[in-house]
Amino acid sequence: MGEGLSNDALLMPLISSANIACGYHAGDEESMKQTIELALQHDVAIGAHPGFKDKSNFGRIEMPTTLPYLFDLITEQIFILKKIAETFGAKLHHIKPHGALYNMAARDARLARTIAAAVKSVDANYILYGLSGSYLISEAETLKLSTASETFADRSYQKDGSLTPRSLAGAMIENGSDSLQQVLQMINEKTVRTITGEIIPINAQTICIHGDGKHAVDFAAQIRKTLIENHITIQTI
Repeated sequence: MGEGLSNDALLMPLISSANIACGYHAGDEESMKQTIELALQHDVAIGAHPGFKDKSNFGRIEMPTTLPYLFDLITEQIFILKKIAETFGAKLHHIKPHGALYNMAARDARLARTIAAAVKSVDANYILYGLSGSYLISEAETLKLSTASETFADRSYQKDGSLTPRSLAGAMIENGSDSLQQVLQMINEKTVRTITGEIIPINAQTICIHGDGKHAVDFAAQIRKTLIENHITIQTI
């Protein structure tokens, strides 16, 4: 959220935690302030969403990086949002890497460990949100950092548990019933059907919806309504 789109106010009442762009892949100081205010109004946990410094590609293009640069990239963005949150008397709850950086770290243990170390260096009480079953989770746990295994309501999966690259057909789930079915399966059965039809195990502690998705508000509303009807509590980790 806080990525310059017009649906933040519609999404915020439907969710329990928000990943807020820190001005590098999207957003600016004013958007961060507005999004934090919205989160506080709806009792939504505030999280930093650091990504590559690449607004022209929305942080979704993989870029070469060194570990020292990556460490600084993460800490800089956390401190930016942390400082703004503190002006409202608020604290950050979690950190979730964005876009290409998220996917790179999910499959590269060195990048994942560097991100986890950067998060821990700012505040060891932050929770790192990472792709379920990936290095983002295992490396953070190695550093004794709290984690939340993240799954996706609007993305399809490969048989190794990674997300289908956006460059491939079927990467984004466009049908509300398909999204809802995937969410319920991940929660109730702890599995997900891959884009090629395999059923693989998955640990769903938090479920992501991309705020820039064209169906984001509809998906979020449907999912929230169905979870409540099925007596599944929506709450901050």
